[in-house]
Amino acid sequence: MTTILIVCGAGASSTFLASRMRSIAASRGLSYVIQATNQIDVEAQLSGTDVLLVGPHLGSSFDSLDAIASDHKVAAALLPATAFGPTGAGAAVDLVMGLIPVTATTPTPLNKGTSNA
Repeated sequence: MTTILIVCGAGASSTFLASRMRSIAASRGLSYVIQATNQIDVEAQLSGTDVLLVGPHLGSSFDSLDAIASDHKVAAALLPATAFGPTGAGAAVDLVMGLIPVTATTPTPLNKGTSNA
């Protein structure tokens, strides 16, 4: 399971984006936990996070947020300017997929290579 934290100034825009991303991730069969936060609380919420997505309006703060994420071994990316638009959630999910590779698991048969005959 991949945990994603989206940060914006006050947390409102990121909350709406997180909701839309959850729907898209579910429709793609992705196991993502997506949460939103504001810029003030971001560091306190990085524990257990895999990816930090930073709202485009925080571009001037991205380097410091990226450094904080790096200290917590969290991948960080700046969302595109269109992130909060109609196609932004899909683009954000695609961005996460580029940062955290999707791993497919194939079930292994219980008695592989053996015969019950």
